[in-house]
Amino acid sequence: MPTLTDTTRRTAARIAAAGYVALFVLGVFANFVVKQGIIDPVDAEATVVAIREQETLFRIGLTAFVVVFLIDIPVAWGLYVLFAPGGRARSLLVAWFRIAYTVFLGVGAVFMFLGLQIATGVTDLAPDVALLMFAAFDFAWYVGLIAFGVHLVLLGALIIRSRIAPRIVGVILAVAGSAYAVDTLVHVLVADYAAIADVMLAIVAIPSIVAELTFTVWLLLAGRRSSSVTAEDVRIPVAA
Repeated sequence: MPTLTDTTRRTAARIAAAGYVALFVLGVFANFVVKQGIIDPVDAEATVVAIREQETLFRIGLTAFVVVFLIDIPVAWGLYVLFAPGGRARSLLVAWFRIAYTVFLGVGAVFMFLGLQIATGVTDLAPDVALLMFAAFDFAWYVGLIAFGVHLVLLGALIIRSRIAPRIVGVILAVAGSAYAVDTLVHVLVADYAAIADVMLAIVAIPSIVAELTFTVWLLLAGRRSSSVTAEDVRIPVAA
C-alpha cells in the first residue's frame, strides 16, 4: 500500500515553500501594483482611461492572478502531504478549504477579464459596467478569503495539535486566518467599509505578513532536513 515517506514529505515541503514564495511575489504585484494601482473603485471613467493607457501592465497583472490560481493547487497538495502524519482527515480538510479559496480566486479572475474587455472597448457596455465587473472580482475574492481564513485556522490548529511545526507557527497562522475571516465579514456587514479600511488593513496585513513569512521560512527549512516526527508516524497509508 502506498505510503508517505519522509522523502516524499520533504519534497512536499519544498513544493509548498517554492509555491509560497511565488504566491507572495505574484500576489503583491497583481493586487497592489496592478489592481489597486490602476482601478479606482469610485471613478469608472478614470479606471477605463488608466486601463487603456496601461493595458499591457493590466494584462500582466491578470495573468499573475491566474498563475496564483494554478500555483495554489500544488501548494494545497504539498501541505496535505506534509501534515498528513498529524491526521490524514484533518490535513485533507485543511487542503480542501485552500482549494475552495483557489476556486473563488479563479472566478474572480474571470470577472477581471470581463472588466478588461469592457474597458478596452471590445463591447459597447458603459464604463460603469466595467467597474461593476471589478467589484464582482473583489467580492468573489472576499468570499474565497473566508475559506482561506478557515484554512489557516485549521492549519494552525493542526500544527498546534501535531507539533510537526513549532506551536508558535500554528498560533500565528490561526491569528492571521481569523483576521482574514473577520475582514471579509466586515466587508459584507458594514455599509461604509472605506471609513475603517485603514484600521482593517492593519488588522489583516500585520498578522498575515508575519504568518506567511514565518511559515515560508519553516517550509524552506523543513524541505532541507528530515521531519521531526518519527518514521512510524510518517509512514501512514495514503488510501483509507
